[in-house]
Amino acid sequence: MKPLLTDLVSTSDRPNVDEVTFDHSIPLVDLQHFDDGPNRSTVVRAIGDACRNYGFFQVKNHGVSKEVIGKMLHVSKQFFHLPESERLKNYSDDPMKTTRLSTSFNVRTENVSSWRDYLRLHCYPLEDYVHEWPTNPPSFREDTSEYCKITRRLAVRLLEAISESLDLERDYINSALGKHAQHMAINYYPPCPEPELTYGLPVHADPNAITILLQDEVPGLQVLKDGKWIAVNPIPYTFIVNIGDQIQVLSNDSYKSVLHRAVVNCKEERISIPTFYCPSTDAVMGPAPKLIDPLHHPPLYRNFSYSEYYHSFWKRGLNSETCLDMFKI
Repeated sequence: MKPLLTDLVSTSDRPNVDEVTFDHSIPLVDLQHFDDGPNRSTVVRAIGDACRNYGFFQVKNHGVSKEVIGKMLHVSKQFFHLPESERLKNYSDDPMKTTRLSTSFNVRTENVSSWRDYLRLHCYPLEDYVHEWPTNPPSFREDTSEYCKITRRLAVRLLEAISESLDLERDYINSALGKHAQHMAINYYPPCPEPELTYGLPVHADPNAITILLQDEVPGLQVLKDGKWIAVNPIPYTFIVNIGDQIQVLSNDSYKSVLHRAVVNCKEERISIPTFYCPSTDAVMGPAPKLIDPLHHPPLYRNFSYSEYYHSFWKRGLNSETCLDMFKI
């Protein structure tokens, strides 16, 4: 399913390894005892600092067992090692389809494919979508369902901490997201014969509220910090969390949705599994009133439905790094 190397990105847009820093990383936050008292204020402060200064952080002792993580990574690799004829039963070019296998993020907006195959799944409410998921490998639905349910609980906890870090009520962001939505992507990056010619994923920011990323031991994620790219080396059994456009809007730009990308290599396959935690389509997004001061901190964004934002994002695709500018006052 991969594109020809002659079809890859132009010379000016190709990865430049000389611009990447490998001796710096994003903050690692320990969630041990986060829910039972004494460490909560410390964790909230650490998450707030990370959101303000990086837009990304890592979490450990997060409550998702090694067994659940191991099964999710294993069944993901099993799926992408199936014969192509079996995988292609899930293929679709329609970006609005709730379960689909594809190569391009959005075939309607992209001139070339990235060096990636991926399986995109909607997964909340779980009972509305699980019947669409692949049945091969045999444990796929069971293992993925368990992972989705547990990462949802983690997302809710993290959004509570982000709310508190902004001096908002603990449940403010979770309430602002309406009925909530959750998607995930299982990204498969096969070895690339000439990785300097393409990306696994081009530069972009996420349109949702937060993304919880699980990756295997092979590096590939890079995050933009102060105009420089930071290579994020995987730490086993941790998650990488990044805030998306909706947190930037809710925080009235106190926290920024940060640009990131994925690169590929010529030797090893790589699996990454982002879970995108989103507002429901009818949720009305806008800066939190408590963070607005007409004189010193006026609202930077108009109110909009997440459905309007989501469709604008998909219409632009990854040819544009973000579409926040369309909603600014």
